[in-house]
Amino acid sequence: MTATILIIEDEASIRTVVRAYLEQAGFQVLLATSGPEGIEVAHRDHPDLVILDLNLPGMDGTEVAARLRQESDVFIIMLTARSEESDRIAGLRIGADDYVTKPFSPRELVARVEAILRRRRSATPAGDSSLRFAHVRIDPDRREVTVGDQVIDLTTTEFDVLLALARHHGRVLNREQILDLVWGDDFYGTDRVVDVYVGQVRRKLEAVAGVPLIQTVRGVGYKFIDEAV
Repeated sequence: MTATILIIEDEASIRTVVRAYLEQAGFQVLLATSGPEGIEVAHRDHPDLVILDLNLPGMDGTEVAARLRQESDVFIIMLTARSEESDRIAGLRIGADDYVTKPFSPRELVARVEAILRRRRSATPAGDSSLRFAHVRIDPDRREVTVGDQVIDLTTTEFDVLLALARHHGRVLNREQILDLVWGDDFYGTDRVVDVYVGQVRRKLEAVAGVPLIQTVRGVGYKFIDEAV
């Protein structure tokens, strides 16, 4: 099935070029020129991935991403003219899966889109069974995480990060190993993205479980420490 990509970008030249490259790669493309329009199109057409400019009329990209993330786990790639790491990390913390700094190569952007969508297809091996721990149950087939009786709301990337750690229960995984397990060989960004997502998963789990479930091993990486049952 052909994936649908929504471009939310107010610069016509960027919309035109990105659309042409995506369509050449076989994607169906939707367009929006403002934040409110982008949210409307996303609600109506349910794209597989959103390419979202940070600076938009009507509503900036961070608010658009937050709105989309409240209702969906759609993949989001943010376009930004800001190169500071703090801005990139802020975008990831509100739910973006990747970011691209302007000016950018359209071919690289298409490659990132393809890499993210491949994660969706390969994240859960067929026939994989649930992982059960003292506090957490992870169902890869349903892509559902529960702590006690409460379902934990995780984005697609947050779920994949938790699953990678849980499948290596008790072992320390460094950033490079987590990048390879979750993002694969096609990842283009900084390994700081791992810190952001592990932090988000840890906060969500501990808010319900009341105890630490992911341990930071300083200078090495991260370890899922919930007791297996």
